[in-house]
Amino acid sequence: MIGATCPEAMRGAVDRLLKKGCRGILVSGGADLCGAVPLEPFVEAIGYAKQMGLKVLVHSGLIQKETAARLKEAGVDQVLIDVIGDENTIRQVCRLDRKPGDYLQSMLYCRDAGLNIAPHIVIGLHFGQIRGEQRALEMIKQADPETIVLVILTPACGTAMAGIQPPSIDEAARIMGTARILNPATPITLGCARPPGKYKRRAEIIAIDCGVNGIAYPDETTVDYARSKGLKTVFSEECCSLLGRRCSNYSGR
Repeated sequence: MIGATCPEAMRGAVDRLLKKGCRGILVSGGADLCGAVPLEPFVEAIGYAKQMGLKVLVHSGLIQKETAARLKEAGVDQVLIDVIGDENTIRQVCRLDRKPGDYLQSMLYCRDAGLNIAPHIVIGLHFGQIRGEQRALEMIKQADPETIVLVILTPACGTAMAGIQPPSIDEAARIMGTARILNPATPITLGCARPPGKYKRRAEIIAIDCGVNGIAYPDETTVDYARSKGLKTVFSEECCSLLGRRCSNYSGR
């Protein structure tokens, strides 16, 4: 991602992106010790990006009521929030002294401010184990999101989880199926993070069978499988979290 350590740097980055024909940006970053991305100093620069015609998505982390209101005033199109439903996962993986209810409250702050939200769940976040995913889905249901994004833990070289096994395909399938059962009328996407190779291809096929509406960077065999099931395939260069905009009349598969 492009670094911007101050609002002026962000404005400059926006100007350069516009010259290249960019149509939208994702504002993200490292979180502070409270689990929040420090967005407040950048709100005016975010508003500038909107004024220049860009679509703006913000990956917020935990968020306060005041920040949510300011992001709404800036015209942010969508807020992405990682939702964790297990307190031990929050402490042991994210190293935060927070509780699952803090993630629910963040979603509710955004909803009350009139922001569209796309909560994310990392399946297997607890070192490859399934812990708080069910609870996270139950909290998300209360927040009435625009879209739900599911990703699967992908062990990365050079990290503390490099040697961790991702959750089994069957475990991931149970979470995907539960997401659809709990949210029958909400668009659900399988996001870009998932283990590669055979795992990726199998997970995508199962996602279709579980009723997922969109898949980021699908394998060609996945596209063929969707079509064989009579599903209409539509390709987009936008972030998969924006699926809800393209499925505004969605009411089941």
